[in-house]
Amino acid sequence: MGVNLSDIISPKPIELQSLNGKRIAIDAMNSLYQFLSIIRQPTGELLHDRKGRVTSHLSGLLYRNASLLESGIQPIYVFDGKPPALKNKVVRKRREVRELAGKKWIKAREEGRVSEARKYAMQSSRFTREMLSESKELLTCLGIPWVQAPAEGEAQAASMVISGDAWAVGSQDYDSVLLGAPRIIRNLNFSGRRKVPRKNIYTTVNLEILYLEDTLTELGINLEQLIEISILIGTDYNPKGVEGIGPKRAYSLIKKYGTVSNASKMCDMVLDFNLDNIKELFLNHDTTEDYILEWNPPSTKEVREFLCYERDFSIDRVNNTLKKFSLAYKEIKSQASLDNWFS
Repeated sequence: MGVNLSDIISPKPIELQSLNGKRIAIDAMNSLYQFLSIIRQPTGELLHDRKGRVTSHLSGLLYRNASLLESGIQPIYVFDGKPPALKNKVVRKRREVRELAGKKWIKAREEGRVSEARKYAMQSSRFTREMLSESKELLTCLGIPWVQAPAEGEAQAASMVISGDAWAVGSQDYDSVLLGAPRIIRNLNFSGRRKVPRKNIYTTVNLEILYLEDTLTELGINLEQLIEISILIGTDYNPKGVEGIGPKRAYSLIKKYGTVSNASKMCDMVLDFNLDNIKELFLNHDTTEDYILEWNPPSTKEVREFLCYERDFSIDRVNNTLKKFSLAYKEIKSQASLDNWFS
């Protein structure tokens, strides 16, 4: 989930139309887990084909990308590589949480507690190697580029925005800010009317943007200080942070003392983590430039074979969606030609 900076950082609302023509480097695993969480049956079961294989992630990739492309957005999916060793603890913890939620889901479903069953089911989402391979294969068939990061996908996405290969990172996590991404788009997969968890009411989830430079200016700090604030709160590399310190307290300490080292001396803090090692992971990322970014019309025959004949998707719905892809790609190529003409 990354660090929670919502108490001190305020994203700005943005209209989908303003992203027309923009390349968005999307945190692939972040999006795929979202699809697994929300694309479910009423009592929490994932969508499956007749062989019992999960298809919720494929449904999300197909229909959501059709909407993004129709809006003129050029998505790039960035997949995680091997996580840093410091992240192993949080990875194990997340696995334990999913396993416990899975047990609670089964019990709630058996007892007919539908709303609770769905809640626990969403928390139990587990992504397999097979699902990862399927996602990449479908993206290739749809003509959407994807990049394999050597380590953290968000770090790779941030570096692509910094280099100009993408305009913004698409992710729910605030970690992209700490990784130096100049622009972050939030709620790319969530915008619209959504049910509030555990309540029978609905709310509107708006598309949001975070500008790194504006955020730092508003807070009156630099990027290293924002990273140190996050370390005090707790990151994926030191989940507990410092006991009793939340976002607002961490911010006030760094504003007053400048650094975690100074604050720890003045306030007699106990730091049970290596501050420099964690900062290094945010400031210097293992990334690659070995990728090609091209958007091509979908291979309709391969998509139909993959989704309809092998995984029981409705051929009419898939055909209609593929038409949207084809029209969207024509617009992208047309816009690229205009850009080249006037450049």
